[in-house]
Amino acid sequence: MKPKYQINRNKCKGCALCVTVCPKNVLEISDEVNRKGYFPAYQARPQDCILCGTCCRMCPDVAVTITAEEKKTEKVS
Repeated sequence: MKPKYQINRNKCKGCALCVTVCPKNVLEISDEVNRKGYFPAYQARPQDCILCGTCCRMCPDVAVTITAEEKKTEKVS
């Protein structure tokens, strides 16, 4: 299963804790507001992400997640 990285833009308050702890400098704060009026974090350089999970552990609002993406299986008849 391939890991899937996601930031819930509308849950993120833009505290930037995830940005400061990222060892690869992947994250930045957006210049666009979310529906709550905050500037959320986003993956500015997703190709550099090593999926270490440090950002997930640091986020006080659990807005950053890494989950296993399920493979779609085809039924064989």
